[in-house]
Amino acid sequence: MTAAEWCVFASLMLYLLTIASVKWLRSGDFDNSRPRDPAFFEQPIAARALGAHQNGIEAFPFFAVAVLLAEFRNSPQSLVNELAILFVIVRVAYVFTYIGNRPTLRSILWSIGFAINIAIFFLPAWRNLLTL
Repeated sequence: MTAAEWCVFASLMLYLLTIASVKWLRSGDFDNSRPRDPAFFEQPIAARALGAHQNGIEAFPFFAVAVLLAEFRNSPQSLVNELAILFVIVRVAYVFTYIGNRPTLRSILWSIGFAINIAIFFLPAWRNLLTL
């Protein structure tokens, strides 16, 4: 497996661990028979962790598709790997800024992560344009 493919897995684990950690830390308050109970997420840190988790779910498909498209279309693997690693680093920082209630920095990191996804997605097109 390539480093980029491991990053797809890391991105998946990141959004799962974001919410799992809050549920684990507050295990006495968490009712697994009602995992989506809004009352559990009323505390600010739990609400922010839920938001980071949901955003991770939203970001994951585009990242996974972008990586696979870039790899299937023979983009330079080292560049795909580097961008994927950078995406995961940005997403980790994004989660910390979300949970830490830093909305401006969080928005900046989201924008950087989205730009990285765009770059990965369009690598095959740029490669073809440069070889013409």
